[in-house]
Amino acid sequence: MSLLNVLLLFLVAVIGGTLNSVAGGGSFFTFPTLIFAGVPPIPANATSTVALWPGSVAGAGAYRRELKEIDRRLLIVLVITSLIGGVLGAILLLITPPSIFTTLLPYLLLIATLLFAFSGPVTRQLRLRRIERSALSVGQLVGISIAQFVIAIYGGYFGGGIGILMLATLALMGLENIHVMNGLKTLLATCINGVAVITFVVAGAVFWPEAIVMVVGAIIGGYGGAYYARKIDQKWIRLFVIVVGFAMTLYFFIKH
Repeated sequence: MSLLNVLLLFLVAVIGGTLNSVAGGGSFFTFPTLIFAGVPPIPANATSTVALWPGSVAGAGAYRRELKEIDRRLLIVLVITSLIGGVLGAILLLITPPSIFTTLLPYLLLIATLLFAFSGPVTRQLRLRRIERSALSVGQLVGISIAQFVIAIYGGYFGGGIGILMLATLALMGLENIHVMNGLKTLLATCINGVAVITFVVAGAVFWPEAIVMVVGAIIGGYGGAYYARKIDQKWIRLFVIVVGFAMTLYFFIKH
């Protein structure tokens, strides 16, 4: 790894960690940058997941109070389905031929960018409703579990946009208020990415020199850069991420 690549990966990880702590979308920066640095697409996806995961763990810890309000049955079932789905998605990524993943890549980026772009309006609508806690029926529990299992597989495979998918699913099932939903979403994303990280590490899919540089950058960004990023109107941060997401999508469509 050249010194230029080290500096580039570190700075991008700082940006990614900062964005994940204030608006999300950090992988739109870390994943393509790893590819530009010469890491093949599948290991780049694995390495990006490893780099950004510590920040999501910290985020889950911040929602401890909200998580206590969640139906215990629901929490246990969704954590289990997230863990299983995350492992399956990660394994699916590892057994996907590189040529097929390269073909799918621009479409995955497009889906992730569109989900991020529409996450703002969806979240604003969710804030208008504050659904009081109520007992979940068996049908609701099964429905949420199946949906979460599918989302977890996608999350372990690629991961972009899983947050808004989870929020939308929980809202459709009539679950809780936005703060509790955000807490549950963050915990489940941490579970999905956590088992994916373990799977990628065991499979030897992680480029460790790049990963270590980016982990340090992401932690600095998540804890330090977020302080300054919060002083900027979030709509401009979101617009920046969306523009980058569409630019990366267009680049990989053209490259393909």
